[in-house]
Amino acid sequence: MGESTREFKRTDYCGKLSSAQINHDVVVSGWVQKRRDHGGLIFIDLRDRSGLVQVVFNPDLNQEAFDRANKLRAEFVIAVSGKVGPRPAGNINAELPTGEIEIRGQDLKILDSAKTPPFHILDQLDVSEDLRLKYRYLDLRRPKMKDIISLRHQALKATRDYLDEMGFWEVETPLLTRSTPEGARDYLVPSRINPGNFYALPQSPQIFKQLLMVAGVEKYFQIARCFRDEDLRANRQPEFTQIDLEMSFITEEDIFSIGEGLMRRLFSLKGIELPEKIPLMTYQEALDRYGSDKPDTRFGMELIDLSTVVQNSSFQVFSSTIAAGGQVKGINVKGGANCPRRKLDAYTDYVKIYQARGLAWIAWQEEQLKSPITKFLSTEEIEAIKGLMGAEKGDLLLLVADQPAIVADALGNLRLKIAGDEKLIPEGRYEILWVVDFPLLEYDQEEDRFAAKHHPFTAPLSGDLPLLETAPDQVRSRAYDLVLNGEELGGGSIRINNRELQERVFRALNIADEEAEEKFGFLLEAFEYGTPPHGGIAFGFDRLIMILSGADSIRDVIAFPKTQRATSPMTNAPSPVSEKQLNELKILTDD
Repeated sequence: MGESTREFKRTDYCGKLSSAQINHDVVVSGWVQKRRDHGGLIFIDLRDRSGLVQVVFNPDLNQEAFDRANKLRAEFVIAVSGKVGPRPAGNINAELPTGEIEIRGQDLKILDSAKTPPFHILDQLDVSEDLRLKYRYLDLRRPKMKDIISLRHQALKATRDYLDEMGFWEVETPLLTRSTPEGARDYLVPSRINPGNFYALPQSPQIFKQLLMVAGVEKYFQIARCFRDEDLRANRQPEFTQIDLEMSFITEEDIFSIGEGLMRRLFSLKGIELPEKIPLMTYQEALDRYGSDKPDTRFGMELIDLSTVVQNSSFQVFSSTIAAGGQVKGINVKGGANCPRRKLDAYTDYVKIYQARGLAWIAWQEEQLKSPITKFLSTEEIEAIKGLMGAEKGDLLLLVADQPAIVADALGNLRLKIAGDEKLIPEGRYEILWVVDFPLLEYDQEEDRFAAKHHPFTAPLSGDLPLLETAPDQVRSRAYDLVLNGEELGGGSIRINNRELQERVFRALNIADEEAEEKFGFLLEAFEYGTPPHGGIAFGFDRLIMILSGADSIRDVIAFPKTQRATSPMTNAPSPVSEKQLNELKILTDD
């Protein structure tokens, strides 16, 4: 039978049809999800980005269309004309938005055939991620992935609408810039026109947005593409997207107000209400209580400092650690006293990942304490530990003795592991807070020098300025992070806005005056032409979408992501280039 020659101009989307269109003539287009042959009738589930609709072909209505429908297979692209009708009473599908209606197909055009796909276009898939990424254009056809792409669009639109209402201007900044020491490795781009010289792809638009404040833009934003050549994790990609903001003549409270308003607008897309005023917690308090500068406050099990009650203990592991400047802290696993020994051993191995030397434990079982360390502790010390930790019968106390940074890292991560393993984190709960007063600098053991905790353009707290040369590790910054459920949504700071202070911070970072002039001279000079006080914040857009969509990995919310080895199975990037291209760029390789 010949192909239909009539024109098919789509009138409706599959998933948007409803009982209101019954007896209407429609034309729909899309992909065949499934074909079923039922006793002389052919049923097609037709899918486009809006959803599914059932189409039924009857040879009594059009024999040629029926014959063409018989040739259809999964993922064929077709156009169908027909009349919307009610489904028979016994065939209504209450789980499908279009489950009360069907299209009685009058004509059909096959727009393109399709090979059998390597996996079914279904949300419930049991295939490797590498296979999904190799055929990403098929993976994105799945309803779940389509919904994520739609959510990204909605969130981008909401962001632009909100920031426009707040008086921001969207300004693009260069993707080809110069390499500067800002933290992670730069992706370098060789210049053919200037042999031996390289551009760098931006890790963030930090310097440019500060220059826009010097330029008098006052309120800038950008949906910015950023690039960092660093080791990848589940929530990290070599190229990612930020919602980037900068404002002049402001304080931290102004940044918080704008950021909170934007978050409320975005979370409302999923019906999630955030508090009208988001609480603040200092960096030090976050470390003291949760062992992390991005604390998950949805559950308890906070870190309790026991140093004062065991500093003179005969248990040398505790007392000698405290004498050496360390501390002893613990967490209380409520109801965990009967934890099996194999699990306690696994917890011990786990804290060693974070450099802790070991894990002590006390289990309060019925009328007695079970522990390998209580024989070394006095009755007064044991009672003090129980009191400070709020221990009750049935509880398990886990203790770490080490240097403060190691204790925080080990217990903070153990706390999260136990909460995840034991399902202690309440579902559907959102706990959000600002973390403030970060250290300006942190010591880099490998480099044997101080490094910027955030970046080298962050302003110190004015009260700590006298310490910049004498005790740089004690200087706090005007930096802030927004944290939700233990995930950092965004971070920023009030910036340095004068040359003298910027040069002092560069020196604290062991950046010599000559290097500062060579790499940042244009910024330092700009600061001499009248620079307003300014600050900003950048929100990780991909991470936001991951949280809003409930995805497990950041790769699920990016249309064409890279693997954890920073490769694309679909395009085989990165890939070798021709000898001619290398010669033009004056590049030699080891091959």
